[in-house]
Amino acid sequence: MSRALWADILVGAEALPGMIAPASTALLVVDVQADFASLDGAAARMGADLSGVGAALARTGELIDAARAAGATVVFVRLETSAETEPRALRLLNERKGGAPEAIALCRAGHPGADYAGLSPVTGEIEVAKRLYNSFHGTELESILRTRRIENLVFAGLTTGCCIDSTARDAFHRDFNVFIVADATDNYGAEAQAAALRALAANFALITETAEVLRAWGAGGSGATGVPQP
Repeated sequence: MSRALWADILVGAEALPGMIAPASTALLVVDVQADFASLDGAAARMGADLSGVGAALARTGELIDAARAAGATVVFVRLETSAETEPRALRLLNERKGGAPEAIALCRAGHPGADYAGLSPVTGEIEVAKRLYNSFHGTELESILRTRRIENLVFAGLTTGCCIDSTARDAFHRDFNVFIVADATDNYGAEAQAAALRALAANFALITETAEVLRAWGAGGSGATGVPQP
């Protein structure tokens, strides 16, 4: 992943600790699932560039460890779909674009593609299942965050231009402060990642990096959690 493509939009490291105090911050781990991250998953079968996914998941693992140690809330958001609950608009959009039906058959409930890809919640940690891109739509995510008096959301996971983008924009409209961790997210290619980060940085989010979040949460170094490469 090429840091040079987004280095100019990174938030100043010295200001970050005051912005993401653990007591009022949640780490949202989005869609770290086999269909998006594994070489035998749906995204890979459709030709997605997974070259940056392994590093992004390794950094996500570091953030999870640091959040747990610092007392920040950790929320795992995952996609779970079925043919019966597939949105009509999604099916129609796919058809009009000439896509095959299997192109939207992602993370089917009970199938291996929906399984976590190397990172998973510990007992008692929060999990939120969604049906499409936006982690707030049709879920209890906002209620969960409000109950814990969360004001700041730090995003890691997949993919920056789709589910992270949809959730981050909605989070901003719901009056949460949004932070995207550039090297702990991926968008299937360095240029696509840079474009997605810049789109969010323009109006909705501050962009940061794993090392700066770790320092803000009092966890220096880069001892990555073991994550299998896709």
